[in-house]
Amino acid sequence: MQKRIIFSGIAGILLLMSCQTARMASIATKHLAGDSSLSQAHTGIAVYDPQKKRYLYRLQAEKYFVPASNTKIFSTYAAMKLLGDQLPGIRYVELDTAIVLIPTGDPTLLHRDYLPQPVADFIRRAAKPLYIDASAWSTPALGYGWSWDDYSAYYMAERSPLPVYGNVVRWYQVKGKKEQPTTPADTVDTFIYSDPELDGPVNFGKPERSFRVDRARDQNAFTIIEGDEKRAETDVPFVTNGVETALALLRDSLHKEIRILETPLKKSLLLTSKDIYSRPVDSMLQPMMWRSDNFFAEQTLLMAGSALTGQLNMSSGVQAVSKNLLQDIPDKPRWVDGSGLSRYNLFTPRDFVWVLDRMKNEFPWERIATIFPTGGKGTLRSYVGEQGRLYAKTGTLSGVIALSGYVITKKNRTLIFSILINNHQQPTAVLRARMGSFLKELIERY
Repeated sequence: MQKRIIFSGIAGILLLMSCQTARMASIATKHLAGDSSLSQAHTGIAVYDPQKKRYLYRLQAEKYFVPASNTKIFSTYAAMKLLGDQLPGIRYVELDTAIVLIPTGDPTLLHRDYLPQPVADFIRRAAKPLYIDASAWSTPALGYGWSWDDYSAYYMAERSPLPVYGNVVRWYQVKGKKEQPTTPADTVDTFIYSDPELDGPVNFGKPERSFRVDRARDQNAFTIIEGDEKRAETDVPFVTNGVETALALLRDSLHKEIRILETPLKKSLLLTSKDIYSRPVDSMLQPMMWRSDNFFAEQTLLMAGSALTGQLNMSSGVQAVSKNLLQDIPDKPRWVDGSGLSRYNLFTPRDFVWVLDRMKNEFPWERIATIFPTGGKGTLRSYVGEQGRLYAKTGTLSGVIALSGYVITKKNRTLIFSILINNHQQPTAVLRARMGSFLKELIERY
């Protein structure tokens, strides 16, 4: 009799699980998996219950996809594990007659979004001659698999060992009424200026409807296209040339000369280095995730890798992070950058469920919910109805859309999900709406 009751209980549990799986499959088919407009695309979906430690639904969850900016989830996890609470803004070794700076890759130096600036203050106050040892840097300014033709676009800021101003020049156009017109038609004054100011040629092209500034491929030469707007601004990446552009800008901004050290410091001296911390790590991670900041993500992964290798090298850093943090990941990813700009990145939906589950188990939920945007905020602004119930990262490239994160259901269950779609030809807004309806039904029914 007892065995019969046990077997009956097990059968009941299996039946319940089967019903839940069927219900989830029905929801997925209704909103995503059965969509005829995606029949020629590749779709991967995974929904996981971390409390019961089981998948509620999987569709090609073990297949590899280009994840776009969902890659930033792995960069965030690496930073949370390896960078501690405070960002190392700069390292330095004080010698008898000089101070040698060792760049850390911190992207917040002189960034307009951040005050105060402890590293800038340290450089200003230095009483000895300043030198810089950037020998740990060995990473291309633009990543493998990026759309290099977009080098002048705001989202393609170069990677560098000593970023300043976010490695972009912000150009402004302001139009006002002319005080002393020379002709009846001459009534408007147009002012165009930049912050910071860079040495280099500036030309003007034929005016168009919208203000923009183009940069030459390999030099800080800019072409300004005046627009019709009364006020407009645009960010344009500058050529970093390693640390050379940064040193020129620091000289102009801080009135301090920093020379490049000809011979790298000996290891024994490097061991005596001290850190100047710039700000809390999460003050960088939150805007990185909320606005999907590619530049912050690249520098974040470089810094995380450096914490293990001592080098600012993307390739060796990714290898070290993978070896130390991703030993148990279900499907070994091909991971090549921090932002997801590269189409060489390949991850599976199971990989994202795994890392999100790790994150939830290893860090307070309050921290995760601060770093990730919620519905209606940041890149999730179109998911207005899910505020406080959806915490996730978007991802978009041409033909690629992704969304991975957490949903908190009406029954107060936290579910982890990953949706990766590749090779589609649908409007992004349409697919976002389908993802939103899928998640909304999860929230309502679970």
